[in-house]
Amino acid sequence: MSDEKSDSTPATAEAIEKTIIGFISAQKTLDPNTITTSSTFDDLQMDSLDKINLSFEVEERFQISIPDNALDSLHTVGDVVAGVQRIQAEQKA
Repeated sequence: MSDEKSDSTPATAEAIEKTIIGFISAQKTLDPNTITTSSTFDDLQMDSLDKINLSFEVEERFQISIPDNALDSLHTVGDVVAGVQRIQAEQKA
């Protein structure tokens, strides 16, 4: 399962990044050291199904809900990290 806490404590950007990179590297069989926050989904050869699977994984790991319309605005690993942080902050408020 996840190393993230299931309580309402927001994950750090570093923890979010590590989780997302780990998932992508496993899903696409890539070296995690080649994936950065500036890596685009095109660079990583992620299609729309890969993005949906990533969103499900992120929602489960971080106990958040990503709006369906938000997926289209995510183009890099950094976009996902920032989005998770934003959603966590909104849910905590």
